[in-house]
Amino acid sequence: MRNAVLLPNGFVVTTDNSAAIGEKAADVVRVDDEVVAYFAARVALMEQWTAGAFPISIIVHNFSGNKSWEKYKAGIQKVFYELEQPCPEITGSTESNMETLQSAMAVTMIGERKKESNLVCKWYVYGKPCVGEEVLMDLEKIADIKKIWDGITSGLVKRIWPVGSAGIKEECQRLGLNCNLNDWDILKSAGPATSVVLGISPDRIIEAKVHFGKYFEEIN
Repeated sequence: MRNAVLLPNGFVVTTDNSAAIGEKAADVVRVDDEVVAYFAARVALMEQWTAGAFPISIIVHNFSGNKSWEKYKAGIQKVFYELEQPCPEITGSTESNMETLQSAMAVTMIGERKKESNLVCKWYVYGKPCVGEEVLMDLEKIADIKKIWDGITSGLVKRIWPVGSAGIKEECQRLGLNCNLNDWDILKSAGPATSVVLGISPDRIIEAKVHFGKYFEEIN
């Protein structure tokens, strides 16, 4: 697993947070709250997949105020809509007593572990690392979560490992991989997991290259 917590009863807990990104005047990156929640949910969901789990419940920690709640919910629901999967129940808490100058929120998912992930595979990175405003400006370069989900359900993708702020090289090291990629910034933050390390079924490499397209590179 990556950053997931595996509980003794087989439940898996994952989370992702965001701060100073949203609709408040003092936010560093100004963007719709729905977009903020979408990318936070995306990360938490991919962490579930890393642990071989799928969420059954979602908790939102909303520090931005009451007006952000429905947009945060909508952003989370959008992720599951793209996957053509029902969205688990969303609950949580809102800080409504104190007004904050900047937006802040977190998405926590509780899932059930379905399978072990120690499988033989060939490693690839999918999606260019982007952070901040780049995420919205270069959408065509970031990992497509629906393509990843389709790869998982079809057996094309055997393992998944999201890339965070430490960059591709750091995540490869955690997996025990050398990280030789031409024309990729392997030290750059991948923000909300715009890059993902994927373990591909060895006998389906050509199919994977067609499926994932341009920003899909073997890790040598």
